[in-house]
Amino acid sequence: MRRVVVDMQNALFADAIAAALRNFDPGFDVQQSESPDKTTDLCVFTEANILIMEVTVYTPWKIEERMKIRDEVKSYCPDCKIVLVVDENTEKKLADKVRRAKKDGLIDNFLYGSVSATYLSAVVDTL
Repeated sequence: MRRVVVDMQNALFADAIAAALRNFDPGFDVQQSESPDKTTDLCVFTEANILIMEVTVYTPWKIEERMKIRDEVKSYCPDCKIVLVVDENTEKKLADKVRRAKKDGLIDNFLYGSVSATYLSAVVDTL
């Protein structure tokens, strides 16, 4: 059983990711964070293997705030893989920052919001 925590600004998007992961592999135990303030606690409580977070230009989903959550989660769950999701069409500069975070080894992977559910699930499955 792989434990995944999903933290998205849009609850419908979070529901879709959770459903896609469960449909892809019943071995995914997906929990949705109610708010970014609770994400670290949820990761620690569930002993998350993977944390998927949406990044936007708005607080509390800014990349700087997401990286603070990443640091907190890694301090409690050092093996937890971090995946950021960004809208590359409307947030081009932000998408560049997210891509740079991957290149710099700060996150384990990133996905664009426009990818298919199957692709998202397959990428998460490889972590």
